[in-house]
Amino acid sequence: MNIQLIRNATLVIEYAGKKFLIDPMLAEKGTLPAFGPEVGLPDAPRQDQKNPLVDLPISIENIIEDIDAVIVTHLHPDHWDMAAIEALPKDIKLFSQNEEDASAISDAGFQNVEILQENTVFEEIQLIKTKGEHGRGEILKAAGHVCGVVFKHSSESTLYVAGDTVWYDAVQDVINTHKPEIIVVNAGDNQFNIGGSLVMGKDDVYEVYKAAPNAKIISAHMESVNHWTLSREELKNFADEKGISSNVLVPDDGEAYTF
Repeated sequence: MNIQLIRNATLVIEYAGKKFLIDPMLAEKGTLPAFGPEVGLPDAPRQDQKNPLVDLPISIENIIEDIDAVIVTHLHPDHWDMAAIEALPKDIKLFSQNEEDASAISDAGFQNVEILQENTVFEEIQLIKTKGEHGRGEILKAAGHVCGVVFKHSSESTLYVAGDTVWYDAVQDVINTHKPEIIVVNAGDNQFNIGGSLVMGKDDVYEVYKAAPNAKIISAHMESVNHWTLSREELKNFADEKGISSNVLVPDDGEAYTF
């Protein structure tokens, strides 16, 4: 398999001969509002800076070229934006987490939308929808439903894309059940000024490592939207201190790994 971080949570994954686009946020730098009061949310870090904070590392045309299927874990604009809606062919195979999201995506003109299940099969690749909690406590209600996905095929290692979730027992359960050898976590520790972490921080990443000490853990969703609080450098330093830097991979935008 080949996993390329595009930017934020956007990934291009080549798996068992098929090419998947995950959570496409394709807007040009600075063309979307910041997460914060401007969009009816609490105060947040860098709320004076528009999203995305950085450019795409490659062109939209190159990102979407030869994509076989798109997986949208939820509809927050840093995972599914108007630029993606406009760029993607409307007949492309697209997987969403639930009926509500599928309806919204269909209303945007997409004609081949399927709801992920725990036993979805696409071109002989097993796609298993997993649970996630997009925060802890009160903020969780506002953040709404999210999912992750496990990829399985006889010719590939098992891959777990955890999505926008903090560490909690359901993530442990996925690791125990499916024993993924590659795990992608969203680990920018994004927060508002109240309410705590919305996605994994460094301590969450360490819990993932302890649950799967032989896995390669790829950290995404970093330094791309205004409310990040964990930098790549800080996570790399933390991994060094814990002696797990060979397990925890912290890619730059555009960087890819082959397994």
